[in-house]
Amino acid sequence: MDDVRTLESVFIKLVKNRRSVRRFRPDAIPREALEACVEAARLAPSAENVQPWRFLIVDDPALKDKLCASAFSGVYRFTQWAARAPVLVVLFAELDVLANRLGKRVTGIDYYLIDTGIAGEHFCLQAAELGLGTCWIGWFSPRGVRKALGSPRRLRPVALFAVGYADGDRVPEKKRRPLPEVMWYNQIP
Repeated sequence: MDDVRTLESVFIKLVKNRRSVRRFRPDAIPREALEACVEAARLAPSAENVQPWRFLIVDDPALKDKLCASAFSGVYRFTQWAARAPVLVVLFAELDVLANRLGKRVTGIDYYLIDTGIAGEHFCLQAAELGLGTCWIGWFSPRGVRKALGSPRRLRPVALFAVGYADGDRVPEKKRRPLPEVMWYNQIP
């Protein structure tokens, strides 16, 4: 049991320390670190083992500028801060006919969103363990992403991650609801 508590404490510490970072140092990110993050994401579970996630690492400054100009314009301009991150990662979903399209018709659930969400969080937690800051970005233009990158229609942009070393040491305490407000046993109050 002591081994389990030790493992839990390491994991909980990682989860507690992971933050959404919006201010980054300009330092380059080693590709090995980015590959380690994608490796963690690659190991995530998925419905029917479809593994719909695809990651495009954008570390070329000219392409990153083009992506930001297209993805963060108009109503999405409030996300322009992400252009200052040294790396942007585009998380795509490649939809599978059986697990994604048929499954949604039967249950009404977009399983690819669950699958890519799990993989995306694996990516962010691995980044945190490596000392990298990330911010999961959902406020962007999917059409703008496709246009800037020339991505095929079979790939659906699900999220972007700003990745880099955090600028500053300030780590505010997370404000979360207490456990009894988010968990019940055996019945809904």
